[in-house]
Order: sequence, then C-alpha cells, then structure tokens
Amino acid sequence: MKRVLTMTVCLIAVLILLRRVNSQQMQSPTSSDQQVDKPSEESASVIKEKPTPKSTENRAAFDSGRTSKYDPLKIANDKIETLDLKFRDDDRDRDVPVLVYLPKSTKPAAVIVHSHGLGGTRKTSPFLGKHWAARGFVAVFVQHPGSDDSIWTDLPKWKRLRAFKSAANAANLKLRVGDVSAVIDQLEKWNDKKGHALKARLDLDKIGMSGHSFGAVTTQHIGGQVSFGGPAYADNRISAAIPMSPSSPRAGGGERAFGKIKMPWLCMTGTHDTSLIGGASVKSRLAVYSALPAGDKYHLVLKNAEHSAFTENKLFGDKLPRNPNHHRAIKAISTAFWESYLSKDGAAKKWLSADVRSVLEDDDQWEKK
Repeated sequence: MKRVLTMTVCLIAVLILLRRVNSQQMQSPTSSDQQVDKPSEESASVIKEKPTPKSTENRAAFDSGRTSKYDPLKIANDKIETLDLKFRDDDRDRDVPVLVYLPKSTKPAAVIVHSHGLGGTRKTSPFLGKHWAARGFVAVFVQHPGSDDSIWTDLPKWKRLRAFKSAANAANLKLRVGDVSAVIDQLEKWNDKKGHALKARLDLDKIGMSGHSFGAVTTQHIGGQVSFGGPAYADNRISAAIPMSPSSPRAGGGERAFGKIKMPWLCMTGTHDTSLIGGASVKSRLAVYSALPAGDKYHLVLKNAEHSAFTENKLFGDKLPRNPNHHRAIKAISTAFWESYLSKDGAAKKWLSADVRSVLEDDDQWEKK
C-alpha cells in the first residue's frame, strides 16, 4: 500500500514539473519567431518609410481608422459588356485589334487605353479590364501586331526566347505608340458613328493610359518620356498614365527622359520585377519614379512581386509563388488613381494619401510626391 502511494506522489510531481516547463516555453519565443527577413540589396533601396503594420490581428483595427468610406474595390454591379473589334489604319497600312470592356451604364464614360507586354494580346490581364469597367470606365485593350503572340505561337519552345528578344526593338516601339494614337482617332470616329455600339459611350476628354512591360514603355512615351536622340511620341489627349514594370532608358539618363513630365503618373513594380528580355533590373525600374518631378506622382513597389504579377500568366524566369493580394492591390490603387485624375473624385484622391495601406501588406512600399 505504501509503495502504491509513493508511486502516485512521484507521478503527480512529474506532471506538475512538465506543466511548468510547457508554460515557460509558450511564454518565450523560439529563435525562428525572432527572425526578421533581411531585404535584398535592391529591395532595401526602396524602403523610404516604416509601413503601417497589417498583420491579421490588427487589420480590422487599421481599417476602422480609415478617414473615408471610399472603397475602390467595391462593385455595385459587375455586369459588363465586351466588344472584340478591329480597324484598319490606312495611313500605316495596318490592322489594329482592340478588346473593349464596357460598363453597364450607357452614359459617356472616361476611357482607359491599355497596352500589353511583349508577346501578349488584347486579352492579356482581363482582371484589370473587368474591374475598371465595373467601376464605370470604358477600358480599351490594344493588340500590337508584330510584338504580340504572333512572335512565338508557331515556334518550338527552344526558339521562343530568341524571338522575344528580337521583337523588343525600336521599330516595334514606334508601331506601338502609333497604334495608341490611331486607336484614339478611331474611338473618336466610333463615338460619332450612328448605329455603332460605342456611339456616344465615350468621354474622350478624359483618357488615361496604362501598360505592362513593353506596354509600360509604350505608356511612358505616350505619357511624355523624351528619348535620347529619338522622336517625341507624346499624345496630349492622354491626361494620366500607369506604367506597370516601367523601364529607364539605356541612354540619356532618367532626368532627361522624365524630368519634365507634368502629367499624373503612377508607377508600379515589385522587389523581384526583373526580365530576361531587355535585361531590366529592379534598380532600373525604381529609377523611373526617382527621375519624375514632384506633383501628382505615385509609386507602388510590391514585396516579392515578379514581372508576371501584373498579368495572369506565368512568364520566363518566374521563381516565386503568386501572392493573391498583389492583384487586389493593383486593382484598388489603379482604380483610385483613375478616379482621382479622370473622374476628379476628391474622395479617391484622399484615399491615395490617407487610406491606401488598407490594401497593402507590411512590406509593400508606397510613395507619393
């Protein structure tokens, strides 16, 4: 009997000791909990301010501190219409296809012209066209023959990279900027043409332009970039621009290329936004915003976003998993920008200054000047 009692007391003592050890371990963080990711040399250069914490625990608290009820992701009615059109530019002997995303309202709406990247089509990045149209814009996605999917679709995989590099040239840039101006000319005709689906649907006093990669370069030139020793391509019918994955010029310097741009610009890139085609580095993309003069200029740098983050497609060199919040942030911030400068919405512009971090994660970077 005494032996049983002794064993019972010993067992209770062991249980008490284990409980104390577990309690101490729960109260003291492990070494892995204390680790902090060190940014790469390039990503470290974009950290200008300490971001507002956006962990799961405090997201609700941060959102409750918003200064307005403006929400660029809210969609009252997602019923949109698409028109797949093509027109002939007789002056250049060239056919230009466009995919138009139309809002439900038939009232004249501001227009966004979008230019795809090298090897893409008018159907690239539909997540943008659909969202912008659902917010009331007419989004016109242009396809550029000669730098679209025609450069690679009939080639074996081992020949495609060379074909991409060959198509990334000044001649195709000239064709692309010509396409954009021709599209705006054609929109004016369709807007006045009796019986056309776009008759009286377009407010052509309010036109913005966006583009990704080669489309960003196209947007930059239409939006006022000056080429060293080259022609000026700016179209003054464009009043705001969003280059996604912008690129600095190889000659002449950023100050000369971008230093006199007065138009509102929103540059978007990522900490891993590099490209095998053209050799653009993160540093060269960040340099575009740095060279822009102050006044209605914005900069978004998404943590761990690769070149493909601004599309739905995988691209050469992709290594990181996709972050679903990247598209959420891109849609929200681009919409607020368009509504600030095309729709002249004061609440949207205030959101860009006060509440933009509500759609960003801890290490995403946001600047304005």
